[in-house]
Amino acid sequence: MKPLKEFTIPFIGLKIGTHHYDYKIEKAFFEYFEYEDFNDANVKVDLTLLKNTTLLELNFKISGTVNINCDITNEPFDQNIKNEFDLVVNFGDEYNDENIDILVLPHGAYEINVQQYIYELIVLSVPIKRIHPGVEDGTLSSDILEKLKELSPKLDDEQKEDNKEIDPRWNTLKKLLTDK
Repeated sequence: MKPLKEFTIPFIGLKIGTHHYDYKIEKAFFEYFEYEDFNDANVKVDLTLLKNTTLLELNFKISGTVNINCDITNEPFDQNIKNEFDLVVNFGDEYNDENIDILVLPHGAYEINVQQYIYELIVLSVPIKRIHPGVEDGTLSSDILEKLKELSPKLDDEQKEDNKEIDPRWNTLKKLLTDK
């Protein structure tokens, strides 16, 4: 995969000190990575590069929204995301990215491409369980939610009566399971 030019930072000509880079990430960025979970994206990336004599320190801050589908209803909604990541770039004999927070570039390197770090930071900022806010607060009306309510198991009157006839000592033991 060929790196995108706007995410390549030539650090060899930069003065020692702090440098700021701003990126606006949209859906086309994720199409480049062939990632299709997002319907749309509007994410702002604030990258601060601190150049020292022997190493580089990068601080990524992201904030914005990604439009994703709910896991329960498949309804699209905007998920707010916000995250931060620090990366230290050091120089050595050969390229090494085995450590999450440390990147080692060869001594002759003159630029760094940050697109992969931005991509991973945004994708990992989205919650694993994607639930529409309307499902959580009960304001979303959907055919799928109605069907789920219709098909959900209900306690029959016979089952309720059977629960009343249980020895009360078992109820005390059941409390142990729920009192965690």
